[in-house]
Amino acid sequence: MYQSSVEEQEEYGRCMECRQMNTLLCKSHLGPTILCQTCDLNLRTRKFGICIKCKQINTGQNWCQPCNSDRFRQNFSNWASNNDDVDKFIQNNQLSAKNKYQLLEWIPYDRFHDGVKYITKGGFGKIYKACWKDGYISHWNVIKHRWQRNNANKCVALKVLEKSQKLKSEFIDEITSHVKIIDRNTTNEIVRCYGISQDPSTNNYVMVMKYAENGSLRSSLDRRNIKHKPNFIKLSELKKRCSKLMHIASGIKRIHEKGLIHRDLHTGNIVCFVRGIGITDMGLCKPVNYEELENKVYGVLPYMAPEIIGGKIYSFGIIMYEIISETPPYPNINHDEHLAIDICEGLRPNFNIKVPQLIVHLIKRCLDVNPSNRPKIEISYNFSTTNNLPLTNKEHPGAIYTSRPFNFNNLPEPKNSDNYYENCDNISDMIYLEESSNSNNSECLE
Repeated sequence: MYQSSVEEQEEYGRCMECRQMNTLLCKSHLGPTILCQTCDLNLRTRKFGICIKCKQINTGQNWCQPCNSDRFRQNFSNWASNNDDVDKFIQNNQLSAKNKYQLLEWIPYDRFHDGVKYITKGGFGKIYKACWKDGYISHWNVIKHRWQRNNANKCVALKVLEKSQKLKSEFIDEITSHVKIIDRNTTNEIVRCYGISQDPSTNNYVMVMKYAENGSLRSSLDRRNIKHKPNFIKLSELKKRCSKLMHIASGIKRIHEKGLIHRDLHTGNIVCFVRGIGITDMGLCKPVNYEELENKVYGVLPYMAPEIIGGKIYSFGIIMYEIISETPPYPNINHDEHLAIDICEGLRPNFNIKVPQLIVHLIKRCLDVNPSNRPKIEISYNFSTTNNLPLTNKEHPGAIYTSRPFNFNNLPEPKNSDNYYENCDNISDMIYLEESSNSNNSECLE
């Protein structure tokens, strides 16, 4: 039986702006608001302005997609990546970009200066830091008749993909997914990709991305552990950690809203800026040889849901645990097939500090063996005091927090631990239960 779409069901009704009934409605270009076409037109005009050249409403802030696509097309003959697939991909991107956030460029490697400095190594690539002479395109300067660029001579992150001399279509598809998520509302939640380059010494392809001054969340937590780890957590600090979780959850929500999922979510793929936290690696650093790994599991073992060893809510539960406790999951256990078996048999990380029961119960729901029992991306908060227990830092040499492929066979059927809920309830602080019961302050992100 035919069912009408949401758009058809809401085709006529009350506009959320002018409040008129029986008007032809549409979903606003600027968000989920349902507006009549006149109000949507007026809203876009106020928000984006009118193009000076074609006199039409801009498609983004100081951005006219039809006019800019003509400008990009005229410049196609002035650059080349020496790879037809890459050229076509970037050209199509530039012709369709509706704002500066969706735009990609081919960036010659000689546009990076002051030395390319190595930062760290990921599962299938290395991360470098460099200064980009030009900076990213912001808009067309109608007075100077050239592209206006921002952040010239500022640091960017170079993600070098190993053994990527011959890119496959899957990699291009992943970058497309990354660009699809980015807009003006996600720049503080999803790490922006400016374009593609190529290392002339290795011919490996490079993704040029926004530089995170404070590194990955994993390295940030490690630095705190190395410097000094107090035996207590102040309420103000607990709220800061919950704020980080809110940003991460919001980023995951943005990804899900685009019909996508993050394939490798862990604290190594979450980076810290001076202001804010961003999710990176939307599967972009998956191995280039996808076919060879299609029967393997890829990622960081402690963050994998038992049924994968694939649920991203499970991964978020592990991230919640790690941020609140500032301790990596299973640090004193070798990350091998034995850990995979233990996880399938119900092993979950335990707090070594007292935390609000609200957080404990949300984490338990995220880590439930049954995906249907896991919550949507939601964070609840309202804390008043914090009681603590001593923390430990000893880490097993086989506890590896870099993404890698796993090939486990004959794993047991996943199940919840018989005593996991009991253990968690015992370490949670009843004070939080009493305080939280007096408040209805919660926020659901989905």
